[in-house]
Amino acid sequence: MTCILKVLEDVRAGRPVLVYDFDDRERETDMTVGSQFITAETVRDMRNHAGGLLCTTTPYAAAEELGLPFLSDVFWEASGRHPLLKDMAPTDIPYDRTKSSFGITINARDTYTGITDADRAKTIRLYADTVFADAPAEERRRLLGERFRAPGHVHLLNTSEHILRDRKGHTELCTALMMMAGVKPSATICEMLGDDGKARSKEEAMAIAEREGYSFITGDQILDAWKVFGGE
Repeated sequence: MTCILKVLEDVRAGRPVLVYDFDDRERETDMTVGSQFITAETVRDMRNHAGGLLCTTTPYAAAEELGLPFLSDVFWEASGRHPLLKDMAPTDIPYDRTKSSFGITINARDTYTGITDADRAKTIRLYADTVFADAPAEERRRLLGERFRAPGHVHLLNTSEHILRDRKGHTELCTALMMMAGVKPSATICEMLGDDGKARSKEEAMAIAEREGYSFITGDQILDAWKVFGGE
């Protein structure tokens, strides 16, 4: 496992970091990179070395300010017309006592299908640039509508309101890393899956980190660093 200072250095340099959550939660490792640094090559590496679902995080306050909803809320509000959505509400997630962190899905309007490595990288970088632009919320909302269409091929994740207090998932762990590193506070993450179709074990992920030169860090290490950082 790598010390937090080396991990934050890698985050600032745009290098992938491997984040294991907890033995009593998902017991999964995600590959993460700061969203502002994503390139087509990064997306390819995440497909090849991780293989799960590529997602991009948004801090709760920014999502609220800009009107970026949790997808479960969208479904709930649409359930009057589509009752099945109410029946399918995510109230029984086995490892999590909060609602799903999934937000909407997007494509940059300046993409074709949106699924290629280059298209997803463009969408993610532009999203981070837009959400964290030095502009009033009203202007950033206008730009989001101008630059993106929904649904699309990039899955957004909204953090819980009190990061790493209400929820301690990869959405929060990886976003906290971005905050501590001082980069734009959006992480792009992807679960690491093995050839057997299952999540890679902690030991497998650590071996890959050693072989490929990635930093590896656990949720407990991030929580300890977050307390020192002065997080909530």
